[in-house]
Parts: sequence; structure tokens; C-alpha cells
Amino acid sequence: MRSFGWPAPAKLNLFLHVIGKRVDGYHLLQTVFQFIELTDKINFTILESGLIKRSSHSSFIDENNDLVIKAAQKIKEISGSKLGVDISIEKNIPIGGGLGGGSSNAATTLVVLNELWQTGLSTKELTKIGLSLGADIPFFIHGSAAWAEGIGEKLDSIELDECFYLVIYPGCSISTKSVFEASDLTRNTPRITIRDFYKGRVKNDCESYIRNHYSNIAEALDWLEGYAPSKLTGTGACLFAQFSDEKKANKVKNKLPEKWQGFVTKGINKSPLLERLEHERKS
Repeated sequence: MRSFGWPAPAKLNLFLHVIGKRVDGYHLLQTVFQFIELTDKINFTILESGLIKRSSHSSFIDENNDLVIKAAQKIKEISGSKLGVDISIEKNIPIGGGLGGGSSNAATTLVVLNELWQTGLSTKELTKIGLSLGADIPFFIHGSAAWAEGIGEKLDSIELDECFYLVIYPGCSISTKSVFEASDLTRNTPRITIRDFYKGRVKNDCESYIRNHYSNIAEALDWLEGYAPSKLTGTGACLFAQFSDEKKANKVKNKLPEKWQGFVTKGINKSPLLERLEHERKS
């Protein structure tokens, strides 16, 4: 059995507050996640042998550290499935850009293998598996724009304007782990409400650290600020600004210095992964 072209969407953190740290080292957060139309595409070939492998052309990351392989191994272990899979990925989301590509790939793998292997796990069970692999994965399984708390796993769906964003990738990747281990990261931002978010009383607590340690990202943030309020997504490296229409966003993109990459994309509140899943089940 082969099933190709499953979407793994990118996300933006519309803000990110670090409000504390747990004894196990995980940080307590408040954030809002929204999907964007940029996606990786994942292909699955089911194997009767039970082997889990990755096609050679998907070698952009070491297989031992690949969340996709870890996700496939984990759902096989939990479900007891005797089947295997060969996975290949068409990578479009920048690695280490704060757009959640690795977590989204893992979430798509869990959701699709649950379907193709017919393991019958519930969304709650898939979310538990996802959380054991990464704090952002539950959001991608959840499948709708969300207000998130805890370490990112406490999710409440919210409706957001599906506006256009100019996203800039400054050409570097940032390790989320290194940011959260930094001694000069703010970790005591007071808890806010969703009403505060809608009133714009938010920021990204990682931005100050990133500005101090990554001058190219600071420069890009300042450049974009000349056209619209600029924000860092997650721990970076990508940054973005919101625009009321696509034409205005593209007008600014066309002025982007050649040393940076940029793209215009639309914010979306429902994951294309869930839309594909619903379509498959109906057909």
C-alpha cells in the first residue's frame, strides 16, 4: 500500500511567554499557534516486513535523530502493529526556523500510520505519544489554531483572522534547546488571559535573547519593523509580520534584501492534515 502527499503544515507562534520552569527542566509557556499554508509533504509505503525506514533522498537529518522515525517506532510499539513503513519527505519548511517542521512531520506520521496501519488509537492516545516526543507535536495532532499553556500541550481551539504573513528566514537555524537552556532567558513573565492577547498585550520572551546573540536576526527584525510590527516565531530563526492582504505583503517581500529568504503565506485555522484525513475517510 502506498499513500502519498500527506501535508505537514508549518505554524507560527503569534506570541510566546515563558512564565516559569518545571522541576524536570521543561518550561511553562503561554502561546497562540496558527497554521500557515506552507507544508512539507510526506509519502508512506506500507511494508509487510515490519521494517521502519526512511528513503535515502530524505537524508536532510540523521536518521537516529529523526522525529519521523521515532514517531513511527513509537506508534508501532504502543499499538503492537506487525506492519512497517518506508517514509520519504518533500521538505519545504526551513529546519531550525521556529516553524515547527520536525514536530509537524512527526504528528503527520502518527496520524497517518494510525489510519494506514488501522491501529485504532484515539486522538488522546496519539497526543500522549506525540508529547513524549516533543512539546509542539500535540498542537499538530489537535489540528486547529489554539491557545496553548503548560509546556504547549494544554490546548484550547480559538478563531483567528486568516490574514497574510510575510515570513523571513535569515539563513540560519536555531536550536530550541539552546535557547531554553540560556541563563539570560526571561522566565517569569506574568500569566495573561486570552483577552490580553486580543488586545495585543503580548511579546516573544525569546526575542531579547535572540537579538543579543544573533545579529543577523536582529537586523531582519528591525528591517521588517519599518513596514509592519515584526515578531519572532517560537525561538526563531524565522520572523514575520502580519498584513491585511496578499498584495501588501508581496510588495514588502519584493524589497527584501537578497541575503534573506522570504515568502508570503496565509494563516489558516484548520490543519490541512485533518482535511486530508476527512477526505480519505469519505472516499
